[in-house]
Amino acid sequence: MNDPRYLLAVVSLPFLGSMIAAALPQAGRNWASALAGTIALAGVGLLAAFYPAIAGGEIVRLEAAWLPSLGLQFTLRLDGFTWLFALLVLSMGALVILYARYYMSPKDPVPRFFAFLQAFMGAMLGIVLSGNLIQLAFFWELTSLFSFLLIGYWHHNQAARDGARMALIVTSLGGVCMLIGFLLLGRITGSYDVDTVLAAGSTVRAHGAYLPVLILILLGAFTKSAQVPFHFWLPHAMAAPTPVSAYLHSATMVKAGIFLLILLWPVLSGTESWYLIVTTAGLATLLVGAWSAIFQQDLKGLLAYSTISHLGLITLLLGLGSPLAAVAAIFHTLNHATFKASLFMAAGIIDHETGTRDLRRLSGLARFMPITATLAMVAAAAMAGVPLLNGFLSKEMFLAEALEAHSGTILDAALPILATLASAFSVFYSIRFIHQSFFGPPPVDLPHSPREAPHWMRFPIEILVLACLLVGILPGLTIGPLLALAVGAVLGEQTPAYSLAVWHGFNPPLLMSLIALVGGALAYGRYGARLNAVERSPLIGRLKARRTFEAALAAIIDWARTLQDLLGTTKLQVQLRLLIGTAILVGTLPFLFLDYRPGSQPVALIDPVFALLWTIGSLCAVGAAWQAKFHRLVALSLIGGAGLATCISFIWLSAPDLGLTQLLVEIITLVLLLLGLRWLPLRQPDIWPEARTPWSVRLRRSRDLLLAVSGGIGMAALSYAMMTRPSAPSISRYFVENAYPGGGGANVVNVILVDFRGFDTLGEITVLAIVALTVFTLLRRFRPAPESVELPHQQQRQNDFDRDDEERSHGDTLIHYLFVPRIIMQWLFPVILTFAIYLLMRGHDLPGGGFAGGVTASIAILLLYMAGGTRWVEAHLDIRPLRWISLGLLLAVGTGIAAWIGGYPFLTSHFSYLRIPLIGDIPIASALLFDIGVFAVVVGTTVLILIALAHQSIRSPLKRKGEAERHPSPADGTA
Repeated sequence: MNDPRYLLAVVSLPFLGSMIAAALPQAGRNWASALAGTIALAGVGLLAAFYPAIAGGEIVRLEAAWLPSLGLQFTLRLDGFTWLFALLVLSMGALVILYARYYMSPKDPVPRFFAFLQAFMGAMLGIVLSGNLIQLAFFWELTSLFSFLLIGYWHHNQAARDGARMALIVTSLGGVCMLIGFLLLGRITGSYDVDTVLAAGSTVRAHGAYLPVLILILLGAFTKSAQVPFHFWLPHAMAAPTPVSAYLHSATMVKAGIFLLILLWPVLSGTESWYLIVTTAGLATLLVGAWSAIFQQDLKGLLAYSTISHLGLITLLLGLGSPLAAVAAIFHTLNHATFKASLFMAAGIIDHETGTRDLRRLSGLARFMPITATLAMVAAAAMAGVPLLNGFLSKEMFLAEALEAHSGTILDAALPILATLASAFSVFYSIRFIHQSFFGPPPVDLPHSPREAPHWMRFPIEILVLACLLVGILPGLTIGPLLALAVGAVLGEQTPAYSLAVWHGFNPPLLMSLIALVGGALAYGRYGARLNAVERSPLIGRLKARRTFEAALAAIIDWARTLQDLLGTTKLQVQLRLLIGTAILVGTLPFLFLDYRPGSQPVALIDPVFALLWTIGSLCAVGAAWQAKFHRLVALSLIGGAGLATCISFIWLSAPDLGLTQLLVEIITLVLLLLGLRWLPLRQPDIWPEARTPWSVRLRRSRDLLLAVSGGIGMAALSYAMMTRPSAPSISRYFVENAYPGGGGANVVNVILVDFRGFDTLGEITVLAIVALTVFTLLRRFRPAPESVELPHQQQRQNDFDRDDEERSHGDTLIHYLFVPRIIMQWLFPVILTFAIYLLMRGHDLPGGGFAGGVTASIAILLLYMAGGTRWVEAHLDIRPLRWISLGLLLAVGTGIAAWIGGYPFLTSHFSYLRIPLIGDIPIASALLFDIGVFAVVVGTTVLILIALAHQSIRSPLKRKGEAERHPSPADGTA
């Protein structure tokens, strides 16, 4: 089976499982773990089915048009290397999921944990299987996001929050640099397609922008894979649950940078710049990580620094630039994942069963947990490079490459000595891990009495340790064929002859291994007992990279606050003055430096009725500005009058869609602003003569009037210049001519929104949802508290409070009494809702559509609120705004994916006719589903903002009926 569509299932199934797990109750941890494990095993099965095609040298590709006008395709590609890496991600994920089922406490929100873990797994698979560089960068940032959620899973722990924040900032900044490098690389090669880029290695290396591209991409890889000097985030990420550490820091997260270096090795390697930068970074990371690991007192801290060291080893191999070194790098990437994941899990068992990971408190655990001790000893021996284990084979290949001449520099000459020294450090900390944990006298004063972990919790370690043994004893039969697939896919014709034999005779690499083993053991015997009294590693421990990071972050924040103090203001009026003033200044520059002349076209006389309409609208606008000083309710009413004049203008100028949308938006915004009157701060008008002189007041008003008049004159002049010139060629004719043939709709405006510019509309409704969530988050705990404002002249202040309260009561009175009786407002609900559905259904051919229909439905819900308040709405109409928003976004995205499945670009609409007897042909367009998604998002966001503005009680506005009081959360909202 080599159907490329199954690649989409491999990537999308973890995300689907994540959404399902997120919806499970806290008590459903068995269901969540079973679901996650099933999805991981299903992915393994799908990948296994591709093996015959991959073994035959085929590259399986799935392509779907995304933004074809920009040359961007959604592409999934599978070759021998990506197949093996994806298999590693999924198989290791299945073992970690089984381990996590027994590790995680039932008191934790375990379904949420598995939701995050599956989402991260999907993002990692997206990186590995991406056939487009921009797409790879997207999934790259997703891994940063989901690793942030996983590391900070125990968010009540300050260390977890700090570690998650640090990892997110460092890896995200590197990802931005990498994206810029990808953009430059795409410009050089003429394509962002991975296969095209891989075939253009000589072109890239010969280009003048090669060095900037190399540095930018390496910044992304080095930050992700914790290379010096960006290594400091990884030890602090150990505050995450141990299953997270076992997965992210052995086989996935930190291996993403290694994956990128291997993937682009044929393109970027082979130059002096590559050798110096990558080899130096790898060697520094190898030594710093190994040296620091020796002095760690925490089991996971020791493993974290050892991970840094081994990542440096792999990077160093890739930096050497020789094909044999690349083979060793790929081999050690696989070996490191197996023994390091098993060691993390063993450390988690020790912590789980004893209550501590402190090496100074642990000893003699072998007599209490002999099976775990045996498994950990084998895995640690593999990490130390003991013969007949997988780590020995790849480390011996590393030592062999260290002996080869690569550049003739001092670095090249010192490499064999430094490699042997780092290997001895590895032996040292491996022995310390085992000796201080499992040997010695029985432990005393532990939080828990040590005992063996349940069998199924140990089972993943047993599988991984068995892999270490089988690969170490029978490498040619076990890992050999799979390694050959990966090496052949990366190196192609450069693939060298290499041997995975266990015995190569007594040669220099073996001698170096023996020196490292004996030297590390002797060093531990001499100095190991003293380490418990050492708080930090000599030399390197004084650098404190975290302090440097925190100091840099604090400096950036201070700099931002300084700019805010200089340029920012807490008053909206001042911000608007700055914004409008800057716009007027920028708009005036072309008039000053370029020749401005009115056009030669004759000017038609304005219709007197239209002039009267705009006179009324202008008077309303001026009146609103004037009344804002005295009565906000009147000002809002006048604003509505100006908006109504704009609506009529759109209809007058033959733009019924705009007129309808403007009218509906005017209604709903006016009502929401009425609800928001009580949130507004106290006005600071001219009621304190001692505080403000008449001169300063007149100056402020004159300034505002000057800004308003200047802006109006500028827009009028620009409009006049445009309208008195011959019309330039416009793209509107294309849309008019192709709206029905291409989109199946007679309403050109709606066809543009849901078909021709559907991607823009998808982005707009996404932003709308984000804005609504932000408004709710900011206002859900805030309550108006004018009494907290301390101002002089208390009597005037009280008068102002009374006037504000009067306005608020006027708003309530307006809602409850001045419009229509409550029962009529309730009767209007089904009528307006029917009209909303009518606007939605007819929008493709007549004025209307999803946005207009959604706003109309929101008006119907607002009427219910006016009639009975939010309590009444809760009791009679169960609306969960977040579900509406989620459903709308999923439906909109789903229509785009459906187009992909049909072989068309993303969000391409399809239409046909449905013949119904006695009625005839009825046009059916897939754009209707997209419009329904827009409808749902608009309703959900409006209701969410209504909740944020309208609720005054302490009770959570989004709490389900019958639930006990708890921390308000938007995740289960009702209105």
